[in-house]
Amino acid sequence: MIFQELNNSICKTYLLGCEATGRALIVDPVSTRTDRYLAMLAYHGLNLDYVLDTHTHADHRSACGELSVLTGAKIVRHFTGPQPNADIHVLDGDPLVVGNIELKVLYTPGHTPDGISLLGPERVLTGDSLLVGGTGRTDFAAGDAGQQFDSISKKLFTLPDETLVFPGHDYRGNTQSTIGHEKRNNPRLAGKTRDQYIAIMDNLGLPLPEQIQEVLQINATDVEDSEINYPSICELNEVFQMNAESVLDETGADSSTLVIDVRQDQEFNGELGHIAGAVLIPLNRLAAKTTEFEDDRDRKIITVCRAGVRSTTAAAILTALNFTDVHNLKGGMIEWIRKGFSVERKG
Repeated sequence: MIFQELNNSICKTYLLGCEATGRALIVDPVSTRTDRYLAMLAYHGLNLDYVLDTHTHADHRSACGELSVLTGAKIVRHFTGPQPNADIHVLDGDPLVVGNIELKVLYTPGHTPDGISLLGPERVLTGDSLLVGGTGRTDFAAGDAGQQFDSISKKLFTLPDETLVFPGHDYRGNTQSTIGHEKRNNPRLAGKTRDQYIAIMDNLGLPLPEQIQEVLQINATDVEDSEINYPSICELNEVFQMNAESVLDETGADSSTLVIDVRQDQEFNGELGHIAGAVLIPLNRLAAKTTEFEDDRDRKIITVCRAGVRSTTAAAILTALNFTDVHNLKGGMIEWIRKGFSVERKG
């Protein structure tokens, strides 16, 4: 097996290649390094089958989309990922086969809701769930410290102690660790209860990554458009989130509520379908389309997308444009389906 970290920086990108078959996977590619990744594939004589982000990144642009266009590789994401462009949605325990190498998907949310780790021969790629001597922060992007503790303690820390750990980031010059070493020595985890861990994570006081409002939203939406004025983190946090039951109550046959679905055209009638009566206005067309519902500025509006991320951006944009009663479906169509509510699909 060819295994190589490609960036030599704090952001880690991993190449896994099968020498026998010439097939490859790249994990967590960074947009500024695409040329290097293509060069390394050519150097090793590998064809790229898959590109994968372990989670929705907030500190750098993902290169998954670009590499997919350039090589034909399939984009792999967890089912809860908010992006519209996944070719394969995976769940906990799913296999991912690269040539003769079989990997296993571990669902490890907490840093973000869509976080996964990849278990391979003698090693695990932990994304930003488990770092060397640390863990990924949980104070933005719908992070959840308790969920992260559970992911690490009940999933990653049940792996054999000798399992090599390759994280998504490192800020101290480390390249790898082992599960056993992190269980014994990680200062945030060793000997800590779940409540103690939550208290630690709630009081880190770290500054937000530079350009987070644009990077996070571009990675979550797969929309990079200079005409979109992405809301600030504060504006996103102020969006009123409605649970699926409340949205159901607001969207009956006689309701005056306007439901705006901001996904792409192919998603609207795709695997998740859409809420009956919803109006499709993709996020990148939203601001330009608002002139078509000028008379609805005081009408209740509920924004919807796949996982509730793009639609939170949409709700903040509409609020900034002086629409007065805008809400978002928390968890998006994934949550709507999970609750068993009906959808429409029109071919």
